[in-house]
Amino acid sequence: MENLLLNIDAGTIDWSRAQFALTAIYHWLFVPLTLGLAVIMGIMETCYYRTKKRFWKDTAKFWQKLFGINFAMGVATGIILEFEFGTNWSNYSWFVGDIFGAPLAIEGIVAFFMESTFVAVMYFGWNKVSKGFHLASTWLTGLGATISAWWILVANAWMQCPVGCEFNAETVRNEMVSFFDVALSPFAVMKFCHTVISAWIIGAIFVVAVSCWYLMKNRQKEMSLQSIKIASIVGLVASLLAAVTGDESAYQVAQKQPMKLAAMEALYQGGQDASLTAVAWVNPFEQPDYLNEQEAPLRIGIPNMLSFLATRDFHGYVPGIKELWNGYLRPDGTREPSFDEKIASGKKAIMALAAYRKARAEGNEQEARLNAQIIDDNFQYFGYGYIKDKAELVPYVPINFWAFRVMVGLGCLFILFFAVVLFMSYKKDISALPKWHYKLAIALVPLAYIASESGWLVAEFGRQPWTIQDMLPVSASVSDVPSGSVALTFFIFLALFTTMLAVELNIMFKQIKKGPKS
Repeated sequence: MENLLLNIDAGTIDWSRAQFALTAIYHWLFVPLTLGLAVIMGIMETCYYRTKKRFWKDTAKFWQKLFGINFAMGVATGIILEFEFGTNWSNYSWFVGDIFGAPLAIEGIVAFFMESTFVAVMYFGWNKVSKGFHLASTWLTGLGATISAWWILVANAWMQCPVGCEFNAETVRNEMVSFFDVALSPFAVMKFCHTVISAWIIGAIFVVAVSCWYLMKNRQKEMSLQSIKIASIVGLVASLLAAVTGDESAYQVAQKQPMKLAAMEALYQGGQDASLTAVAWVNPFEQPDYLNEQEAPLRIGIPNMLSFLATRDFHGYVPGIKELWNGYLRPDGTREPSFDEKIASGKKAIMALAAYRKARAEGNEQEARLNAQIIDDNFQYFGYGYIKDKAELVPYVPINFWAFRVMVGLGCLFILFFAVVLFMSYKKDISALPKWHYKLAIALVPLAYIASESGWLVAEFGRQPWTIQDMLPVSASVSDVPSGSVALTFFIFLALFTTMLAVELNIMFKQIKKGPKS
């Protein structure tokens, strides 16, 4: 590991990143709808269990059909996503496989088998098992999908904030020392809550949109009205919870990934009493001159709000890109090292690792112990030793800045949307609205996906250049394979996933046109 493949072709790195991003984006088109529909169809079957009305059974079965179509596509893309860790990211898998592999293994063994078992009962057990057992199977199918998301998000959260591990110089691997620290880290808990809740929003918007289409066509009025009522309640609660968990997630980012926060805010010059950017012009196609600018052009900020978001103190200190680049004195009196100092510390750890392994091979235990101590003292910035250009340590500001605002802006729109729909459902006759209202609801479906994908853009682009925060950069994580091979599979996957998406949409549209009684 001390001689990580630093001469890997830049094309291999870029194509590997592109291929993984492609797979992840397509996979996330299916996952949130699965999680969101699971809650809504569970509520509907609960209504059937309590009322014994045939109407609720037909309604639940209809949404379960759409759930099943989407569920199958999500499984297929998810399997490919996990295989890419071995094919394209073998250095990463070697370095942290002992830690990263654990949640993925649990996800595959426990959650996947749980889903596959109960989904079969849910679809084929209506007349074979009791109503109570079938209801439990429906909820357990959704729970299995949610547990699956939990372990995937635990793995991702660990990459953002590595905990519960120690570096073993003998094996040149990071090894887990506390499973509970990894599985229950505050970063993992909040990432799970925010991500799953955002999926409930997508499910709710989808149900409202499909129901509005029926109302626009003067079909399935009763089913549509009841579905809208349930979905609007789920959606409004989820939208409000997403705002709360999003705020807490931003606070955690400020504590553990300050450069990500600086990129999200285009915060070049930090300080106390920092304002939260409401409006600013950040060129979406060009990385700004962050070392010479004071703030983004045409910026309008909300006074002191960024300080409160980042520190829970309206007068708290928030570092900008310049402070993180040059180092700064923290409010507690300790000093944050500059990029130059972190890179020097990282190189010292890498050199000590090479010397340690050489000393161990030669049987020189004293020299080995000396270098082991140097590794321990500097391992905090181990990954910085592989950084060739300090500019790599600043994420691409425009993507982070605009993606964050798209996510937050659409989130506010969804709160308003569900509040209005809920009011109209219970206080007015929503079926009497003009058709353009229904078209507006349908138009929100792609916007919900854009908001969700924007959140992932912030999470992953804001972490660059790191695969594992401060520990392993992307350039040292990829497999040493020809860039042409990765490019070829990129386009194969692009064609495959696009075909799968087209097939899914075609099947779902046909099922929606048939309606719940077909």
